[in-house]
Amino acid sequence: MGAIVGLAAVSFLKPVVSAGNYTLRPLDIFADLRTTDPVTETVTDTALLAVTDTAQGTDSLHRAPLPPRDYLTYPGILDYGYTTGPSGAGMHHFVEALRQLRTGSRKKVRIAYFGDSMIEGDLITQDLRDSLQAYFGGEGVGFVPATSVVSGFRTTITHSFSPNWTDYHFKNSPPAGVELGISGHTFMPAPESWVRFQPVKRQRLDEFGEVSLLYGKGAGQVKINDQPAELHGNGNLNAYSFLTDSATRSLTFKFAGEQKVPLYGVCFESGNGIFLDNFSFRGISGIELGKLSSDMWKQVQTVRPYDLIVLHYGANVLFMPENTRFDWYERPMEKVVDSLRRFFPQSSFLIVGTADKSYRKNGKYVTAPGVKALLKVQHQFAEENGMAYWNLYTAMGGDGAMARWVEGEQALANKDYTHFNFRGASKVGALLYKAIMDEFRQEAM
Repeated sequence: MGAIVGLAAVSFLKPVVSAGNYTLRPLDIFADLRTTDPVTETVTDTALLAVTDTAQGTDSLHRAPLPPRDYLTYPGILDYGYTTGPSGAGMHHFVEALRQLRTGSRKKVRIAYFGDSMIEGDLITQDLRDSLQAYFGGEGVGFVPATSVVSGFRTTITHSFSPNWTDYHFKNSPPAGVELGISGHTFMPAPESWVRFQPVKRQRLDEFGEVSLLYGKGAGQVKINDQPAELHGNGNLNAYSFLTDSATRSLTFKFAGEQKVPLYGVCFESGNGIFLDNFSFRGISGIELGKLSSDMWKQVQTVRPYDLIVLHYGANVLFMPENTRFDWYERPMEKVVDSLRRFFPQSSFLIVGTADKSYRKNGKYVTAPGVKALLKVQHQFAEENGMAYWNLYTAMGGDGAMARWVEGEQALANKDYTHFNFRGASKVGALLYKAIMDEFRQEAM
């Protein structure tokens, strides 16, 4: 209790400290718990905005149930949150948060977008983020891991790092006591380990604003552009947040290494707007998310709360294209989905159905039989858990779409007949943006 009182006192004092080319200012620790009316400047509890009509026993903000639609042919978002009442995890919370952001009664909306190699290098998510920020406001690329195998491939931030980091992750059996971060990685520094970030010359990405260093339990020191800062982490997830000056063209984090403080990554945002964090991990199916501890998930929503969580997997489930049995995937992924619902009871969830995947049969590339079987399983996750579902396979054109995207006059996908290229990923981002905006405009009617 004393710590809470102390933090509250500090938040009202709002001291400002300048160091070099950037300015350290403690952020408002209550910012995500309240909204300010732009006219009256009065503070209101956002929880009161979702009013339940107890006399009728229904959530007054929910639409009527979905009309009958075939999930294999409908190109828009199917929102099953409306069939489960106020506890539904469909798009409603997210759309309401967007409405509040648009009207100025809320400062920030965040999206956590989980996926495999289909989204690595910020593919798909960079275009979705840019479109959302152009309409709802906001600047910044969101979460960037400390190191990355695709740092040279990513175009939304310039990212470099020393070679002496130790990367524990989903696939290399971290030792006991090492807590994996939300991206599936934990980075341990050696003496003189460093990581450097620079903005890129693109709209909404050309300068840094609010910066948050995400780290784990422990104490140590980091130098930010040669200015020392102390890290004291009591939880599995902690944030050291500060504001930069607009003139700051580079941020270098340097670690002594004597005291091992695990690092997860750095987040880049502005003071207001919508922000999308890309959590890509090559070669996984999604069931690996079950390796993260319940404490980590719970602290994520405390330290960095998300209004929408997107689960976009499938490419690595279809490694045998003619296989149509996914028991090995369905059972553990259902546990992951169920756990996330419990850890994030107020968040919206969107299951993105797998993209089309082609394989060579009788001399031509055709849709793999496993695609529709997997789509059925993924749709079931959404329907049974009151989540939202978007069928990427249908949105990109249905049967044979991947072959057309690869072999068209302007290729939109790679010759592996599985992954999108930059043009194709941009088109997918635009398709998902349209689907989200259709939901937003429908609820506004």
